[in-house]
Amino acid sequence: MTKSILIVEDDLSTLKTLVERCLKSGLGIAQAVDGESALKEALERHPDLILLDLVLPKMDGITMLRKLREDDWGKTAEVMILTNLSENKRVAEAMGLGAFEYLIKSDWDVDEVMGKIKNKLRIS
Repeated sequence: MTKSILIVEDDLSTLKTLVERCLKSGLGIAQAVDGESALKEALERHPDLILLDLVLPKMDGITMLRKLREDDWGKTAEVMILTNLSENKRVAEAMGLGAFEYLIKSDWDVDEVMGKIKNKLRIS
């Protein structure tokens, strides 16, 4: 069965790059550019992994994650944060809401991010 990922990113060039790499890896893809549509997509599709930016229009990533955790399925959804925000309070808040990884965009390249995704989803 194909593993699926929801990529939540409002920077279109970053989104395009991530979508292309995930498709090449054989992942099923859903995407959202704001927190409201991300929450809707996540609750409808139940992806194997959510790659979540925190700075988003309409609803920020922390709020989206908090609302996701209110849902029965969403309580245990796998979430990886990929953002430019590195302040300790935001990191602690996201991890406290059950994100398993918090990556700062400037510290990681796409190959490394894909490695983390593949490792979490146990694909080669």
